[in-house]
Amino acid sequence: MSVYDITDQEFIQFQRFIYDAAGISLSSAKKALVSGRLAKRLQQYQLGSYGAYFHLLTTGDAAAEVQIAVDLLTTNETYFFREPKHFDLLRQLALTAHNAPHSRSQPFRVWSAASSTGEEAYSIAMVLADCLAGDPWDVIGSDISMRVLQRARAGHYPVARTTHIPPAYLRQFCMKGIGAQKDTLLIERNLRSRVQFMQTNLNAPLPQLSLFDVIFLRNVMIYFNGDTKRQVVARVLSLLKPGGHFVIGHSESLHDITDAVQPLAPSIYRKR
Repeated sequence: MSVYDITDQEFIQFQRFIYDAAGISLSSAKKALVSGRLAKRLQQYQLGSYGAYFHLLTTGDAAAEVQIAVDLLTTNETYFFREPKHFDLLRQLALTAHNAPHSRSQPFRVWSAASSTGEEAYSIAMVLADCLAGDPWDVIGSDISMRVLQRARAGHYPVARTTHIPPAYLRQFCMKGIGAQKDTLLIERNLRSRVQFMQTNLNAPLPQLSLFDVIFLRNVMIYFNGDTKRQVVARVLSLLKPGGHFVIGHSESLHDITDAVQPLAPSIYRKR
C-alpha cells in the first residue's frame, strides 16, 4: 500500500467528517475523490496516512485546516445562466415587480443559497439590473466553501465559462481581458459591488437575514440524505416571503420533503 492509499476505515472517518461538517453524504464510490483531494494536505504536513490527517483535524485548534478540508471535499460545479427557464421566471417576476402600480420601497431580494464560484449570483444580478431599472434590489450569494467565495468576490472567469451569458449582458456587464488577462472576463465593478457573498453552512442555523422574494437552491440536495434535505429546506424556506418563489435543480424533487411550497412547474415552487 502506498503512503497515499486510503483504507476503508479511514474513508469512513472522512464520510462522517463531511457529514457532520456540511450534511453531505458521500457514497463509497467517492473513495478515490476523497483520497485524491486530500493527498496534498498529507504532503503539506508530511503525514504517512489519512488516519494521521484525520487525527490532525480532530485534535487541538484545527479550525483553519478543517475549513480547508471542507473546501476540498465539497463539489462546486456551476456556470452562467444554467437552466435558462429559471432565469426566464426571474425576469418575469422582476418585470412584474417593476411594473406594479405602487412604488416599491423594499428591495426585490434574491438569494443564491449555494452560489459556488458566483456564476449563479451574477447571472441573477444581471437580470435584476436589466429589469428593475431604478428600483432597489439585493442579491446575496452564499456557500460553505471559503475558497469558492474568494473566487466569487473576484468576479474573474475564463471566457470559456461565459458562453451562456446573453450577448447584450456580455456587453453591458462584462469586460474582456487583454494581454496577460486574455481569454478571461471580469464582471463589471458596479454589478460586482451589488452582490454580497457570505459563508453559510446550510446544515446549521442560518444567519439572520431579511426575507427573500426568490431563493435559488439548485443542485445541492443531491448531496444530502432525506432527513438532512428536510432540515435544510425548512431552514431555507423560513427566509422566503409568503408567495415567494423557490427554485431547485431539475434533477431534484421536494416529494416527501416539504408541503410549505406548491409546485408551479418542474423545479419551480411558490411558498403557500
